Amino acid sequence: MKSDSVTTSSLPAGAVRREVLRHRVGISARVSDAVAEEIPIAFVYNERPHAVMLATPSDLEDFALGFSLSEAIIADAGEFEGVEIAPALAGIELRIKVPEARAAVLDQRVRQLTGRTGCGLCGAQTLDAAVRHPPPVADPVAIERAALHRALGELQRGQTINSVTGATHAAAWAMCDGRVVLVREDVGRHNALDKLIGAMQGERLDPTQGFLVVTSRASYEMVMKSATVGIGIIAAISAPTALAIALAQEANVTLIGFARPDGYSIYSHAQRVDSSAQRNRSTAS
Repeated sequence: MKSDSVTTSSLPAGAVRREVLRHRVGISARVSDAVAEEIPIAFVYNERPHAVMLATPSDLEDFALGFSLSEAIIADAGEFEGVEIAPALAGIELRIKVPEARAAVLDQRVRQLTGRTGCGLCGAQTLDAAVRHPPPVADPVAIERAALHRALGELQRGQTINSVTGATHAAAWAMCDGRVVLVREDVGRHNALDKLIGAMQGERLDPTQGFLVVTSRASYEMVMKSATVGIGIIAAISAPTALAIALAQEANVTLIGFARPDGYSIYSHAQRVDSSAQRNRSTAS
């Protein structure tokens, strides 16, 4: 739920003020409301236009690196040679430098796409371009139920843009004990995840030594992006799709849906969650 107690000067990056006619309990008033920004962000690799995503213009360096990794444009962060953030009349260009061999592969993908906020595969022109199969994730550590509960609580407190706008998704990285150490937000759930992936690289966080929590449904591409960078446990507060479950099974990813304070559902590789309770049940039997 959004808060109305934030002044203009203290708005987080990615939020702006707009005048709105508000109607509540029979009373109408013109007020200044905090809303999330959403603008076109163009990804340009070695001067080659590749993709345009509608996104929140915050944490753009993380976005550039995370998108490059999750889309397998580069193999690792060492191939990311830099990004220039260039404001333009219609939006922002991320002018990214990668090894020329990597940029040349993009020409073969024929995947220049315009991505709407809720779209991860918009513009893919072949089935092979739309559905990728990352290799299985190296076996991550197990987590306890209490860790998941803790992460859900800390995630909500870390959503600074959503707290004043009520309009953004978040992706968070939690350590094995549930302590949330990174949160990234965006109007698009895929964008929030890409920003988090980029930030994790900057902090040198091992994707097998913790778990991902997202405020959205678990779609195929959320699983695909996570598995591509080695994340092996995903907890979503909403439902997964059938294709997401199938990919999670294939990619050795533990997929948790409907993650709420009062419970959750595990759709794949359940052995990594609440391992001590499982061991106790096995011993008792």
